[in-house]
Amino acid sequence: MVFYHNLDPVLLQLGPIKIYWYGLMYVISFIVVYLYVRSAVRHKKLRISLADLDNLMILLTLALLIGARLFEVFLYNPAYYLANPLQIPMVWKGGLSFHGGLVGVVIVGFLFAKKKKIKFLHLCDIFVVPLALAQAFGRLGNFINGELYGRITNLPWGMKFPDAEGFRHPSQLYELGYNLVIFSFLFLKRNKQQPAGYLLSWFLILYSIFRFLTEFVREPEVMVGPLTLGQVLNIGMLIAGIGLLYWIKKKA
Repeated sequence: MVFYHNLDPVLLQLGPIKIYWYGLMYVISFIVVYLYVRSAVRHKKLRISLADLDNLMILLTLALLIGARLFEVFLYNPAYYLANPLQIPMVWKGGLSFHGGLVGVVIVGFLFAKKKKIKFLHLCDIFVVPLALAQAFGRLGNFINGELYGRITNLPWGMKFPDAEGFRHPSQLYELGYNLVIFSFLFLKRNKQQPAGYLLSWFLILYSIFRFLTEFVREPEVMVGPLTLGQVLNIGMLIAGIGLLYWIKKKA
């Protein structure tokens, strides 16, 4: 069986205005995260007001987009964006780094928790559950865009992407799958009595392991010795996740 990627990344065009599937995935992700956290606020699991949540969601979205784009521009494709600077703000066309987005939301979340005098790790545990699901939507957007495909493969489910030589691993779908697995694990653990930071630590551990392995079939973008840049960043995530889990268990 032969698979060809012939999906149009543009969902709708109104004159000169184009609405991309990739952008829609981020809108859906925003709604999913907002509704989940709003429910936590209403049930007093997170001690902030709904107005605070609205403001936080806006700040987190901006931090995610800025952090993700900066990592993409300066770590993954500096030569391309240096030659095409007008492409930098066009985030709707794709090109967002997960690790950069994570750094952005962690910084904003920490500052918000400090200002509101709530536990930062507890805030993370609330947000990380729907964020895992949102990440799955993001990978679906990458697949529709025909970007971040995998290496050449002879496997029967290899896919021919536009402008890509040979048949490739649909690595975006692999990532969509493991993000659904992570979300399911965190969702089932969410109501159990665990110390603050427990869900965050497991997200960091599971995501870093799955992503590290997936990098072996993804088309490498930037290499750091024998590893991809993504694998190096995931080793850091794994160490952080294990260290956090050990610290909260010891403290508890």
